[in-house]
Amino acid sequence: MLAPRFAFGPFVLDPGSGTLLRNDLPVAVSHRGLKLLAAMVERPGEILTKAELMDAAWPGIAVEQGNLTVQVAQLRKLLGHVGDGGEWIATVPRVGYRFTGVSEPLSGAERKRLPLPDKPSIAVLPFAGFGDEQGQESFADGLTEDLITDLSRTAGLFVTARNSVFAYKGKAMDVRDIAGDLGVRYVLEGSVRRSAGRVRINVQLVDASGREHLWAERFDRELKDIFAVQDEVTGKIIDALLGQLRMPPHRIRPRSLEAYDLVVRARKLIDDSPQTSREVHLLLSRAIALDPEYAEAHRWLAMNHWLGWLIWGEPVEPARSRALELARKAVALDPNDAGCHWVLGNLLAYERCFAAADQEFAKAIELDPNDADLWATLSDNAVLAGRVQESLDHIRKAFRLNPFPGGLYYLTLGIAQYANRDYEAAVVTLRREETHRSTSSRRFLAASLAQLGRFDEARSEVALFLVTNPHFTIRHFIATQPFRDHATLDHFVDGLRQAGFPD
Repeated sequence: MLAPRFAFGPFVLDPGSGTLLRNDLPVAVSHRGLKLLAAMVERPGEILTKAELMDAAWPGIAVEQGNLTVQVAQLRKLLGHVGDGGEWIATVPRVGYRFTGVSEPLSGAERKRLPLPDKPSIAVLPFAGFGDEQGQESFADGLTEDLITDLSRTAGLFVTARNSVFAYKGKAMDVRDIAGDLGVRYVLEGSVRRSAGRVRINVQLVDASGREHLWAERFDRELKDIFAVQDEVTGKIIDALLGQLRMPPHRIRPRSLEAYDLVVRARKLIDDSPQTSREVHLLLSRAIALDPEYAEAHRWLAMNHWLGWLIWGEPVEPARSRALELARKAVALDPNDAGCHWVLGNLLAYERCFAAADQEFAKAIELDPNDADLWATLSDNAVLAGRVQESLDHIRKAFRLNPFPGGLYYLTLGIAQYANRDYEAAVVTLRREETHRSTSSRRFLAASLAQLGRFDEARSEVALFLVTNPHFTIRHFIATQPFRDHATLDHFVDGLRQAGFPD
C-alpha cells in the first residue's frame, strides 16, 4: 500500500516520494525540511518538542538546535501565510513547534495523476552508472539526457523533459507511481558501465499501466560507438511505440568524447547561479577548443553569455554580441538541432529582429515539439509581444512537459501572471525558493507588490535588487527588453515606478 499523502490549504505533501505541491506545481523543499513538515502535518494541532523534530529530520545524528530553527524558518518562507494571514507553523516558546493548519490524509488510491496525452507518452528515467571509472555518473546522466532529446524530436511522441525525470534520481519508487506523477504511460529504464574503452548498456521499455515489458536489450560496444548506440536505442523505442516511422534527421554528434563530457557537466549548471555561470563558461570554452564544430557547446555558451547580462548582472557588452555570434554559429554547425534554433530565435528577439526570430522559433517547433525549454522561451516572448493568454498557454505546456523544472520557468510564469494582472498569483510564484534567489525576479515581484498597494514590501525588494544591480534604471529596462507591444511595456514600467525603481 502506498504511504498516505496529506492535503492542507493549496498544498499536497507526499512524504513517500519526497514531494510537496502547491496548486499542483512542485515546491523545492530540502530533504530535512520535508521530514520536519511531514512530522508536523501528520500530527496537526499537537505540540512537537524540538527533540522530536530533530529526531525526525536528523535520525541518529547529533546536531545543534540552530539547524532546526533555520529549517523551520525556510519552511515558513516556502509555505507563506494561511488565508487569515497567520503562520502554518507556530512556535511554542522553549518547547517546540505546532502545525496550525488542518491536514487531510489522502489514500494512495487517491493519488492525483496527470492526464495522459493523446499520443504515446514516455519518461526516460536517469540511467544508473556502474563502475569505478571517473565521471561514470556524469556519463550516465549524459546518456539519459541525449536519449530524451532524441526521442522528443519525434512529433508522434510526448516526452517528459530532463529536469523532471532527474527529480527521481536515486529514489526507489514503483515505475507506476513515477508514470502517474509525470502523466506518461511508458517508462524507459537502464544502466550503463564504461570501462577500458568499452561501454555496456542495459535498457528496458515498460508499459507502466500494467508493468508489461515491451522491449529489453543489452548493448556491448566500443566507447567510440556510443552515439551510434544512442541512435539505435532511439529507433527501437520509436518502433516499439509507433511502429515503422521515419526517424527525424540526426543531430550532428561531437567528435570528442572529452568535449561531450564537459558539455554534459555544463548542462546541469547552465541557469543555476552567477557563481556556477563562470564554471559553465570555462567548461564550454574548453569543449569548443577540443571540438570546434560541436554545435551544442556553442549553443549553451550563447545561453551562458545571454543569462550573464540579462539575469546575473554582468555588462551587456560584449556578452550580448558574443551570444548572438555563438548562436548563429551553432545553427550553421547543426541545422537539425532544435535547441540551436530557439536559442538563436530568442537572441534575435532581443535584437528586435522579430521576423527572423519567429522563423527560428517555428523551425525549432518543427524539429522538436516536445522541447519544454522552447515553450518556456516562447512564453516569455509572447508576453513582450502583448499576447498574454498565448504566453500563459505556452508556459502551461512547458510545465506539462517538465513538471519539476528549474527556477527560470517560475520566473517566466510570474512575469506572465503579472502581465495578466494576476498580481497575487505573481507574488506567490516569484517568492518561490526556486526563483526568489534570482535578482531578476525581484524586479517583477516588486512591481506586483506595488500594484497590490503593498509598497513597504515592494520597496524592500527594490533595495535588495539594487544591492546587486546598483546601476539599474527603468530607462535601462526599456532599452534592453524587446517589447513589441506598447501597452504591455507601459504596464511593466508603471509597476516598476510605483515600486520605487530609479528612472
